[in-house]
Amino acid sequence: MAHRPTALRAAALAGAALLLGGGGMLPYRAFPAVPELGRIDRIVIHKAQRRMELFSGGRLVHVMTGVGLGDAPVGQKHFEGDERTPEGRYTIDFRNPHSSYHLSLRLSYPDAAATAFAAAQHRSPGGEIYIHGQPNWLALGRLPGDWTDGCIAVSNREIEALWRAVPQGTDVEVLP
Repeated sequence: MAHRPTALRAAALAGAALLLGGGGMLPYRAFPAVPELGRIDRIVIHKAQRRMELFSGGRLVHVMTGVGLGDAPVGQKHFEGDERTPEGRYTIDFRNPHSSYHLSLRLSYPDAAATAFAAAQHRSPGGEIYIHGQPNWLALGRLPGDWTDGCIAVSNREIEALWRAVPQGTDVEVLP
């Protein structure tokens, strides 16, 4: 999947965390339990602020901060491997309970425009963009910063709350 870190990157992240005495990860206790959200029908992600807003019935009900993005977070995703998080309007089109990242909710990227743009350059637009939790090899904590290949990463507690509240078909808007 496009959001899976390479073995080398995973080893580097784990090694850095060990060298820093765990300082390379944010401790699990830093992320309190997320309240029960009810049914979420719209998600708005502000990439520049690393902020995810959750809406129900047109009302903002919860905000998640410090979300992780792709390694190259600025700008629109154009091609597979550019490590950018796509911008635009999507829906949740698949729920993966067996993710390599705790749980994951897939965005309907690429859309027709992204596919056409990449095809005109004789390239792939990429795909398999998810909102997901932390890597399964990370027992506790949260990797800091932007480390995905274009996905949106949250804490495991946050993805568990999203898993309960976000049905397939939920609207997602990703803003610069």
